[in-house]
Amino acid sequence: MQNPFGQVALITGAASGIGKQLALLLAAEGVSIAAIDLSEPGLIDLANTLKSRKQPVAIAVADVTQAAQLRDQAAGLQAQLGPIDLLIASAGIGAETPANPFDLNSFTSIININLLGVANSIAAVLPGMIERRRGHIVGLSSLASYRGFPRMFGYCASKAGLNALFEGMRVELRSNNISFSTICPGWVRTPMTAQVKATMTRLMEVEDAARLILGAIRRRQTFYAFPSASARRLWLLRMLPTSLSDWLVQRMVMRLTTDTDKSK
Repeated sequence: MQNPFGQVALITGAASGIGKQLALLLAAEGVSIAAIDLSEPGLIDLANTLKSRKQPVAIAVADVTQAAQLRDQAAGLQAQLGPIDLLIASAGIGAETPANPFDLNSFTSIININLLGVANSIAAVLPGMIERRRGHIVGLSSLASYRGFPRMFGYCASKAGLNALFEGMRVELRSNNISFSTICPGWVRTPMTAQVKATMTRLMEVEDAARLILGAIRRRQTFYAFPSASARRLWLLRMLPTSLSDWLVQRMVMRLTTDTDKSK
């Protein structure tokens, strides 16, 4: 019986967080793992874990913002494990981006990694998928893609851009038998969310989030957002008149700021 995930999965951001958990889960499903990250110690730890379980893995240190470097490393991983059937673009960063003062360097860094890094990852494997007429590309977006939020608009913009990228590619490449899945988690307890100063309630554990994402990948869902209650609230927020939506967001931010101050 054919593996629904394919034979080889390339995962960016595989050294920690959701990327690492997905690597562990996919390896348990019989998928060979091609892992890319900037953190060599994290990659080595992942590789040692999988090798101890007799599960095929190859690792490469690469920066997703460097297209040529990423392409070369992806080619090297394919030479070791075989053609990439599944790409999970999980590498990303999250940081506050206040408008006053507006730090353009911080904003640009988020866009480069979270959006252009995903495009670079796709470019590294897409030609081979088109040639073989099969492939599945998964992008880790966020519920933050639903609208822009104060002090987080850089992150929101990067994830909204990812959604648009996948929407367009999904339609254009459908006839090439290439599937696209946009995954929008809420707040998940990872090293990335630890960098955000605002108080976050109801954080999902990374193991639970990864299991839900794996199910969506198995079903080849084009779009999957969770937790469902949070996704519904944000969808309704986006559908409201702009003035009312902005007012509600402002109240939400004020409440979070108050909660953060109390926790200090």
